[in-house]
Order: sequence, then C-alpha cells, then structure tokens
Amino acid sequence: MKITGVRAYPIRIAEAGDGGQSESHGDESRPPVIDLGDHFIDAHAFTSIYSKFHQTTVVRIETDTGLVGWGEAQSPITPRTTQAIVEDVLAPLVLGRDPFDVEAIWTRAYTAMRERGHVTGFYVDALAGVDIALWDVLGKAVGVPTHRLIGGRYRDRVPLYAGLAGRDPQALAQASADHVAKGYRAVKLHLREDRDGVVEIVRAVRDRVGPSIGVMVDVHMHFDVAGAIELGRRLETLDVRWLEAPVAPDDIPGQAEIARALDMAVAIGEWSRTRYELREAFERRAYDIAMPDVARTGLTEGKRIATLADTYNIPVSPHVGGGGIISVAASVQYSAALPNFMILEHSDTGHAVKSTILAAPYEPVNGEFVLDDTPGLGIEIDEDALEAVTV
Repeated sequence: MKITGVRAYPIRIAEAGDGGQSESHGDESRPPVIDLGDHFIDAHAFTSIYSKFHQTTVVRIETDTGLVGWGEAQSPITPRTTQAIVEDVLAPLVLGRDPFDVEAIWTRAYTAMRERGHVTGFYVDALAGVDIALWDVLGKAVGVPTHRLIGGRYRDRVPLYAGLAGRDPQALAQASADHVAKGYRAVKLHLREDRDGVVEIVRAVRDRVGPSIGVMVDVHMHFDVAGAIELGRRLETLDVRWLEAPVAPDDIPGQAEIARALDMAVAIGEWSRTRYELREAFERRAYDIAMPDVARTGLTEGKRIATLADTYNIPVSPHVGGGGIISVAASVQYSAALPNFMILEHSDTGHAVKSTILAAPYEPVNGEFVLDDTPGLGIEIDEDALEAVTV
C-alpha cells in the first residue's frame, strides 16, 4: 500500500449563525477585547488571539488501495498557513511511502526541518495532522479502531469534563449544573478575573454542583508565580481538582515552584508538541498533570509523551480546546490507549458546530464517549460538507 494523495483543507465555520459572533465572545464571558475583524484579543492582558469562527485544518490522505484517512492540525487562527506546510513541505516527504511506516514518516518529517529550528509551532501542527490521518488509514486497513494499534483498549468509556467560560458567578454556576444534568462529572472553568473574582466564581460553582463533582480552573497564564500560589491556596479550600496554566509556559522553574507550594495539582502542557519540549518539565516536576493536545502532537508523538509522563508517574488529561471534530475523535482513541489517562476535555456547546463536516453523528453519552470497534478514528467525513466550509 502506498500513499498517493495528500490534501489539506483550511476550514472556517461560524459558531452561532451570526457571522461568528458567538455568545462565548460577548462581554458576559470575556474581559474587554480589541476587535480585529475576524479575530479579537484581550484589551488588557498579554494573552492569546482568538477567532470569531471555528477554524482548523483538515488533512486527507489517500492510498493506492482507495483507503482514505483523515487528520487534523489544530489551526485556530491561520489554517491556510498550516495548509501550505502540509501541501508544500510534508506531502513530498510522504507521497509514495507505505502508511505502515508511520513512525518512520514522523521522524523523517520532523528531522527534515529540525536543524532549521522548526521544532514546534505550525510545522509540528501540520505534521500532527498528517500523522493522525495515517493512523486513521492503518485502522481502516486492518479493520480495527486506531486505539488498538497505538496501545490497546485500556477502558471501554472515556470520561469527559465540560469546558465553560464566563464572568458572572451565578450564570456559570447554572451552566455547570446544566452540564452535570447531562452526565458530566467534572467542569473546567476558563477564568480571566483577578484572584478575588476567580474565587467568587469558583465558590458559586462549587456551592451549586456540590462536593462530588470535579471542578478545575484554567487561568490562561494570567498570574505571576507568587500570585498563582496565593490563588491556588485559596482554591484548595474549595476542593478544586487542578489549577491550569497559572504562568507563562516558558517559566519551567516558576511552574515547578508553584507545583511544590500547592497541595492541589497543577496542570500544564497544551502548547508542548514533542517529548523533547517536555523532558525538562518532567525532570523538574514542574507540574502534576500533563495535557498534550493530539492535534498538535499527532498520535505518534502524543503516545511517546504519555509514555514519558508515565515513567514520572504523571497522569495525562488530553487537551482539545479549539480543536475540531477530528481532533475530538483522535483524542478519544488516544485516551482509550493510555494506562495513565485521567479525563478528556470536551466542549459540549461547540460540539454541534465541530460536527458540521461529519457524515454521521458522533456524540458522547452521559458525559462519556463509548468505545466501539469502528475501524480507524471511528468517524467519517462528509466531503461535500467539508468543501462547503473550506476557505
């Protein structure tokens, strides 16, 4: 079997039938922003730029047997950048190869640009999309779900937590209770308030959902080390499961200091794409929970990261964030195949938008994805629907 075709689709889907002006971008859920047209950014904090649309890059790989595999390179802002890398750099490296050489293909492609400094970022995201598509092909070729090829089925169900954002304590408390009623046993709050504001919101949520529901807090690098420690100690009194991304990702010593100071877990890692990036953080015990994002690592390197984490007794809670439906499906396969898996991120409110390109429904049940024996990633893409949202 040989790879005969590689194509990347930069897609953009309006999130709420209103030109992309989803409620998640309104004043109720975020601090004041600078409007950049299709994008926006926090007006007062040095943090991420966001799109008003769901954007990502879908990768299609075809073989001489007619099998087609689908992958995703997470591209929340510039999917056409990722498309160019896939088609101009990676496609010539993989065309004509046997897809069963998937790990050798990853190594060849990664080292092809490593000396030039492209060891992370858009290049590795693009490689992740190709890698996921190859694993989808392999599962379909053998007739088994991808998780059986990358490690085997450690569990029959993949539990999820619901990611929620907002600024109003009572509104977020109600949203959390609504998701618990749908079967979610944990919620993660994306909060950009000061310490008092974060604590007020978390207290409202904890009071509403009760002691048996997991509550996690992501502050998106909003604090310095001392401020994160102070916040963490206050959140510990509210039985918060983890504090996520408290400081800038480059500050590994600072992350380690926070992890040592707090009794609660510190979770970090969505921006790290290779085991090389993570080695120092693991050695320094810079955090307690690793959060690799499969649409940035790929399944090949994602499994290596999880294995490395396991040697340090660090659990893995895969990040999905703005990833699309292929990212979700690949993350479910990944989660099933990890001995040190903890819980998977999920956007209940965004799932329908992400599913626009699917040929058949792919839905969680009572806050979990149930594993079955569908070959590959377990989803099929409606190519006409995909073309309709390609930019």
